[in-house]
Amino acid sequence: MSGKQKAALIVLAVLLVAVFFVAVAGRDDSNGNAGQHNGFVDWLSKFGAGAGAVDPAKVTADCPKSGPAYAVTGTCTLHVADPGSMKMVILRSDAQFHVSAPGPGDSSFTMSDDVQPSPPAGAVAKVAVDKATEIQLTCPGLNTTCLVTVAKE
Repeated sequence: MSGKQKAALIVLAVLLVAVFFVAVAGRDDSNGNAGQHNGFVDWLSKFGAGAGAVDPAKVTADCPKSGPAYAVTGTCTLHVADPGSMKMVILRSDAQFHVSAPGPGDSSFTMSDDVQPSPPAGAVAKVAVDKATEIQLTCPGLNTTCLVTVAKE
C-alpha cells in the first residue's frame, strides 16, 4: 500500500469517527414528531434532487380551465398522465379545497385532506404519484368555485 493510500485511509477513518460522534451528540431521546421539521434534515435536503414536480402539461381535468388554473365548482377530477417515476403533483389555491388521491405504488389506501390557505403561500397540497392517477378536488360549500393551479414548484 502506498503512502497516499494510507493517508487517504486514515482521513476516511477520522471522518467516519467524527460523523459517528456528531450523530450520537445530536440525537434526541424523545419520541419526536413526524410533522415537525428538522433543521439538519432541511439543510441536507437542499443538496438532494428531490422527487421533482409533475409537468402541468401532463395534467388534464373534467372542469374548465380559467387561465393557468382549473375552476372547481363542486367536484373536479384531475387526470395525471404517467410521470415515469415518483413525482409530486403540486396544487395551489387562494381558497380552501379538499383533495383525495390514491397512494403511490401498490398501496391500497386513499389519501384525503382539507387544505387550508396560510400566508404567504395560500393553500398548497402535494400529492405523490408514480403512475397515471386521478385526483379528486372538491370546493367546500354549495355553488362555490375555487381556482386550483397545478404548479411546477
